[in-house]
Amino acid sequence: MHRIAVDGEFGHDSDNSARIHAMELTTIDYRVEGPIARVTLNRPQVLNTMNKAFWTEIIDVFKAIDADPGVRVVLVASTGKHFTAGLDLGWAASVGGAEGDLGRAREAFRRHVKDMQESFSIVDRCRVPVISVVQGGCIGGGVDFVTACDIRIATENAFFTIQEVNIAIVADVGTLQRIPHLLPQGLVRELAYTGRRFPAVEAKSYGFVNSVEADHDAALQAGLTMAKLIAAKSPLVITGIKHVLNAGRDQSIEQGLDYVALWNAGMLQGHDVPNAVQAQIAKQVAVFDDLRG
Repeated sequence: MHRIAVDGEFGHDSDNSARIHAMELTTIDYRVEGPIARVTLNRPQVLNTMNKAFWTEIIDVFKAIDADPGVRVVLVASTGKHFTAGLDLGWAASVGGAEGDLGRAREAFRRHVKDMQESFSIVDRCRVPVISVVQGGCIGGGVDFVTACDIRIATENAFFTIQEVNIAIVADVGTLQRIPHLLPQGLVRELAYTGRRFPAVEAKSYGFVNSVEADHDAALQAGLTMAKLIAAKSPLVITGIKHVLNAGRDQSIEQGLDYVALWNAGMLQGHDVPNAVQAQIAKQVAVFDDLRG
């Protein structure tokens, strides 16, 4: 729950991580190792289902990540047999009753859904790349979670299920909005309409996952290797790439081009470009300063 030095390469205490520790997280383990923030679902005994606490704890964690200028990449993982079985149905059944005026009850429920959406929108908006490592089942809310991440790595036994259709719900916290940018429309509709399992090997064939590894340990190692590679780049450029990619996804081509022109006009004024060029010429590894807090 505090900043931990990795192989002596990094290390200074992180107030943001300390604040997370003070929050006494119950559904997530959070620690920062040098430039890598590690976010791990920690309720394997109940298949990492997303109970009431999860939806606020994930927001708290990603707020801390965004506030920590030393973090350059996030590695999301889980514990046990499955990444997550999705929404805690027992908790969900207790939410959204229609007591009193029906219109007011439904308006309150709309705000409840918007609050839940923010739990994954904050992941999508995170200023640094987010890599998810998926083992076993990634069901319902799990798909909402990983589609908000930048990169997905899976184990051979992993599968994804848009579970909401199987419990007579229209998926409403991000999957149906983000997955069409990651998969062909026909396949998206098949998965959403049928709720069938989408196994890792098939997901890899469509580019939904970046790699498929033999087991959980291998997948975690692949995720950590990728995280270290990203963390070695200029953090200003990486956050710029993420902002520009997200803007291009959400805007027209012309708007996206205008956005990146403005971004580079504003941001390419520091030392990172000459440092990177000189390192390339000298066949050395460039070293970049953290962003400012």
